Amino acid sequence: MSTQSRVPGPGEQLLEQLLAAAHAATPGELPAVVQQFAEVSGLDRIDVYLVDLQQRHLVPLAEGPSALAVDTTVAGSAYRAHELRLEELPHGRITTWLPLIDGVERLGVLGATASGLDGSLLRRCRTLASILAMVITSKRASSDTFARLTRSETMSLPAEMLRAFLPPRTIGNSTVISTAVLEPAYDIGGDVFDHSLTTSTLHVSILDAMGHNLLSGLTTAVAMAGCRNARRAKVELPELVDNVQEALARWLPEQFCTGILAQLDLAGGVLRWCNCGHPPPLLIRDHRVLDRALERPPQPPLGTPAALAGATWDVHEEALQPGDRVLMYTDGVTELRTGGGAEFGLERFTDSIIRATAAGESAPEALRQLIHSILDRQDNQLRDDATLLLLEWLPPETR
Repeated sequence: MSTQSRVPGPGEQLLEQLLAAAHAATPGELPAVVQQFAEVSGLDRIDVYLVDLQQRHLVPLAEGPSALAVDTTVAGSAYRAHELRLEELPHGRITTWLPLIDGVERLGVLGATASGLDGSLLRRCRTLASILAMVITSKRASSDTFARLTRSETMSLPAEMLRAFLPPRTIGNSTVISTAVLEPAYDIGGDVFDHSLTTSTLHVSILDAMGHNLLSGLTTAVAMAGCRNARRAKVELPELVDNVQEALARWLPEQFCTGILAQLDLAGGVLRWCNCGHPPPLLIRDHRVLDRALERPPQPPLGTPAALAGATWDVHEEALQPGDRVLMYTDGVTELRTGGGAEFGLERFTDSIIRATAAGESAPEALRQLIHSILDRQDNQLRDDATLLLLEWLPPETR
């Protein structure tokens, strides 16, 4: 029996050529590569926008177009909802806005403008958006182009150092999602978050070092490295905490930080965590924050003499229900001052959480709205780091 190789159709050949060209292009050459695809496909143009560091604006990858507001534009709606949006233009033209998503991380949007899009062309545009998301992710670690594009201010040295160590803002799969934000975006000093997925477990951590300077950043950088080192050696949570302790004792014996180190079993939804002198996590169920649901007796911060003297680490457990969200935060959030000088406090923070989650938004969008509501209260000026990490467990069989 003989077989014949199927000859790729014109559309497949075009996408193959696009994929090869996009991977070979520098970040600055990507707009030209995309425009070639537009011309061959019969589109007027394709515009690529990346979201800025604080997720307030969509910034064009090519020179010429203006930035677009995330909260008030059709393009922003595609970004917020993770869905296609159509925008009618003069002279019978339509722009189809598609989100740029790598896995579950939102990078920006793609806008394809033409007199109309049929199903075949729309599929090509969706494929283009997927290709671009992967290409942008693969190139941003080795190029300053995207970092420059998505910043609106000069970044401080401690912030530059810490952001170099951070994972993507959002990770996840069909069962779980973990998403985080860090403010002040350009001047963080001692806060970090970390999250990682294996086939069976979501690992998350949030750390807050004393102070707000380069030494604070070094403290959390060493603590994060200790977490990752132990995590990748597959140790249990108490040993992981010990590994961080040993790292701080060896390299920064005068420094300490608070933190929560946690693991979520993806199959059963059991959350396990150690709380090292940190504010307790908040459990959000049915758009309500359950009072003190995850509050446990605190233990010493990482690096303090009492902890180094041989304290044993308690591992707490809580069985989550499908759809539950767990929010971890640093005390820079609750210790903010209102316009009248009063402390923002846990009650106001809880009210803000309820408002942000009640609209049924995805976890990344709910967290974006939550941090913006906090920043807007402060005229975008924070005196201390404010970090939020939100995880959601939603097994596929419950959807």
